[in-house]
Amino acid sequence: MPSSTPRRSYDSERRQQAAERNRAAVLTACRELLFRDGYQATTVRAVAERAGVSPETVYKAFGGKPGLVKALWDVTLAGDDDPVPMGERPQLRAVWETRDAHAKLGLYAAFVRGVHERLAALFTLLTQAGPDVGRVLALSEEERMTGVTAFVGHLADTGALPADTDTARLADSYWALTGPHLFIQLTTGRGWHAGAYEDWLTGMLASARSSAGGSAEGTGVPGT
Repeated sequence: MPSSTPRRSYDSERRQQAAERNRAAVLTACRELLFRDGYQATTVRAVAERAGVSPETVYKAFGGKPGLVKALWDVTLAGDDDPVPMGERPQLRAVWETRDAHAKLGLYAAFVRGVHERLAALFTLLTQAGPDVGRVLALSEEERMTGVTAFVGHLADTGALPADTDTARLADSYWALTGPHLFIQLTTGRGWHAGAYEDWLTGMLASARSSAGGSAEGTGVPGT
């Protein structure tokens, strides 16, 4: 009797592809409606109708409007919907693999710039949406703090910090310097182009690193 496994595998692949198409359509519809109508007027039903799916499909995939907005935030931050952790993406892998301490800071500043260029418009919209999205923004800041702390830990592990560095305080400094508010204030508010922001941020990260403890001389890391 012929095995039915290939058929089941084929059907499973088709369902997976359909789910991915639906997810992409829903996220696109959510973005379009948010920027056209605003957060309050964007409903799950409206998103579902625009995406050509049922509201139940949206609820099943995202758990409601806050989950949908958080998913849109994550996709915008990463630049795609691939299931790859941020720390394993090419830009950050280049940071981890670079030995020169100052070059690490420059690459990290470039990464931060790219994130904010993608997120700035959505961040501004959500900050004006009221308390309904407060948890989404708070969670994004918690996740950003986790990422910044990992970066500071990497600098410490590779000998790129003074021996007596208060890493918790340095992480707080880096978190403040790399925040979306500051990017928007300097680019939108003060008219800086993104390249100027990136250069400034590199210098500020270097300054904070140098003043985080004792002298950085003698760490053995190129560029210190």
